[in-house]
Amino acid sequence: MRALIIGRFQPFHRGHLEVVKYIVSKYDDVIVGIGSAQYSHTVDNPFTAGERHLMISRSLEEEGIHNYYLVPIEDLHRNSVWVAHVESIAPPFDVVFANNPLTKRLFQEKGYKVEIPPFYDRAKYSGKEVRRRIISGEEWEHLVPPAVARTIKEIDGIARLRTLAQSDEE
Repeated sequence: MRALIIGRFQPFHRGHLEVVKYIVSKYDDVIVGIGSAQYSHTVDNPFTAGERHLMISRSLEEEGIHNYYLVPIEDLHRNSVWVAHVESIAPPFDVVFANNPLTKRLFQEKGYKVEIPPFYDRAKYSGKEVRRRIISGEEWEHLVPPAVARTIKEIDGIARLRTLAQSDEE
């Protein structure tokens, strides 16, 4: 059986990694949907879909996880057709892992089994917290897999985030 999990992964952090490890312990394959794929270069969505793809694939490979598919998923802003959109671009899947109430509802309405993934120290492991720490110059690397930290540095993501957080207002 194949499971689907969708997230923005801005960036992919250790909590995300633990959820993927949990899913592959229960299912044959995992599809990691890179949500809001069309957004980048904002404080909330600083990384491109391609950069997130690189972060995730490098992290999973370093963990010895090879039974995954990565699928960029753009937001349609039309809930009535969003699940069909996901179905049209992802490999077939049997179960969906989701915490977001709307995502759960939309997939359940289409007849999918939806499981709630376990949280791993959510206050500590959140993309928002990682981005906040990067912007403010605090320690952040321990919150992400080593491959993610390397990728963020490689793409100059630290400077990008700090620039995006600036304002032209006095």
